[in-house]
Amino acid sequence: MIELLDAVTVDPVQLRRAYGCFPSGVTAVCALVDDTPVGMVASSFTSVSMDPALVSVCVQNTSTTWPRLRELPRLGISVLAEDQHDAAQQLASKGVDRFAGLDWTATDEGGLLVHGAVAWLECSVHAEVPAGDHSVVLLRIHGLRADSERPPLVFHGSRFRQLAVA
Repeated sequence: MIELLDAVTVDPVQLRRAYGCFPSGVTAVCALVDDTPVGMVASSFTSVSMDPALVSVCVQNTSTTWPRLRELPRLGISVLAEDQHDAAQQLASKGVDRFAGLDWTATDEGGLLVHGAVAWLECSVHAEVPAGDHSVVLLRIHGLRADSERPPLVFHGSRFRQLAVA
């Protein structure tokens, strides 16, 4: 028999380790704010609905970037490719120019798309739901482009990884 720990008293390190057992893709959530690129990394990205076309990301309540993005008319979601781990680390860093040396394109509505990504989605905020120390943000897709032949960057066990074909 497997003995489970009580979720109410679980050590945050153990909880993070358990969450890290589930691999996820890595996305950049970006836009232009007063003609300046602003963005963050979200590995808690998932598809939600086909009709209407919705995806979601989870954002920490302590984020200083999300308040700058949430009211904008459009956000760019870039699903990063397996060779973009350096870009992911840079976009996740604090106190640096997150876009130094990165190539990107802005949509007409101000969403920012990182070059080299395997998929791009132009979105607007559909709803934001408080969820503990995060918010679940539902995003409505207005435009997209995808290259399903290129492998994505994966986050697993607190590290960026690459997929392998079995």
